[in-house]
Amino acid sequence: MFRVDGKWVASVTDNTIVPFIPERSAVAPPADHFFRELVDSLPAAIYTTDATGKITYYNEAAAELWGHRPRLNSSEWCGSWKLFWPDGSSMTHDQCPMATAVKERRPIRGLEAIAERPDGSRVPFIPFPTPLFDSTGHFVGAVNLLVDIADRKQAEDAMYRLAAIVTSSDDAIVGKTLDGIVTNWNKGAERIFGYLAEEIVGKSIKTIIPPEYHEEEDRILERLKRGERIENYETTRQRKHGSRIEVSLTISPIRNSLGKIIGASKIARDITERKRFETQLALLAREAEHRTKNILATVQAAVHLTRASSTDELKKIIDGRIQALAKVNSLLVRSHWNGAELNAVIANELSGFSQGDDRRVRIEGPDLFLNADVAQAVAIAIHELATNAVKYGALSVEGGRISVSSSLAAERLTIQWIESGGPPVDAPKREGFGTKVIDNILQGKPAGRARFEWRKSGLRCTLTLTGDFGRVR
Repeated sequence: MFRVDGKWVASVTDNTIVPFIPERSAVAPPADHFFRELVDSLPAAIYTTDATGKITYYNEAAAELWGHRPRLNSSEWCGSWKLFWPDGSSMTHDQCPMATAVKERRPIRGLEAIAERPDGSRVPFIPFPTPLFDSTGHFVGAVNLLVDIADRKQAEDAMYRLAAIVTSSDDAIVGKTLDGIVTNWNKGAERIFGYLAEEIVGKSIKTIIPPEYHEEEDRILERLKRGERIENYETTRQRKHGSRIEVSLTISPIRNSLGKIIGASKIARDITERKRFETQLALLAREAEHRTKNILATVQAAVHLTRASSTDELKKIIDGRIQALAKVNSLLVRSHWNGAELNAVIANELSGFSQGDDRRVRIEGPDLFLNADVAQAVAIAIHELATNAVKYGALSVEGGRISVSSSLAAERLTIQWIESGGPPVDAPKREGFGTKVIDNILQGKPAGRARFEWRKSGLRCTLTLTGDFGRVR
């Protein structure tokens, strides 16, 4: 007879634990049978050893946990196929908690271990080995209870993974009660809103909400209490030092094990940059629309004012004017449609008419940056003047010269076109189509106009623009 946790037990032999009962001869066999059936039916893994550590009994739950059936009175210490410490390092059977309890004759508590089955699967468990003594205090063996904690470990691992995700997330992840009191605050929230966790946990979530949005938060809390989930809700929040940010919120109710809503989790993503980009994109879209309309209007004016004696000539004239626009638009693209440098616009348009002789064209003037609309108008005007010079003026004969100079005074830009060395010219009896194109192209620009002087020495044209046409670099 011996004690187990303060209770007297008669014997532990041949897979049988017999409780001590007075008048044993009359009731021992029924008690023996009942006790064995009771332990065998328990879902907890239980086994016993003798004083030398040999296994004398185990129930079905123990065999299932081990994945095999060890030999009674032969296998020692534990029936596990292999054993490991919680950190994954190997544990020999004579190092197991049951071996320690037998060798040191004391209960072992608070340890965890991992059992590996023959099929390679592993089961984490907690052992409760307890030494057994007879009525005289003599050590006779030990009993061990093995608690399978696989489900608990899986839950813990899931919790740790979730905690790691929350901690490392760039988004703000916040927990709050249904009264709006902050309960959790991750590193992402610290980075986005500027408050450390210890500064805001326990305070109202309205700390980061501008006053005019407080009613919005009240409505959100009411929806959460009804069990609603709020997704991709865009609003404004306030950082610690007062600056405001645009955020996208996803808010979900938190329920306890009984399904009762006890709080809310909030994910806040900083969308300030995205909003800024969207604003810039909308601005660019409007700008592109404006530029496109201007280009089409310029092309339309050039086409409507074109006259020719044949279809081929008409095509040639229109093509030249469109090419002039294409050239200046190439300059505008390089500056992201901010504008183009005046002398570059003039040189670009005259490059196709000078026949590779740079001495035939001279360009002088300040380093002036024209607005996009004005640059297009100047390009068409220079193209028309160059085309006329090739047909009738200085560029129609060898030795003819073109001088283009510009000057700026009192917000007035003057561009002077002077031809020399060409054939004598007379004033036309009627306004030519090229002249009409220049006049019409300049109309609508900042006080733009053109003045023509038909001199014997060559054409002289003065283009004048007054107002917001550009800036000096």
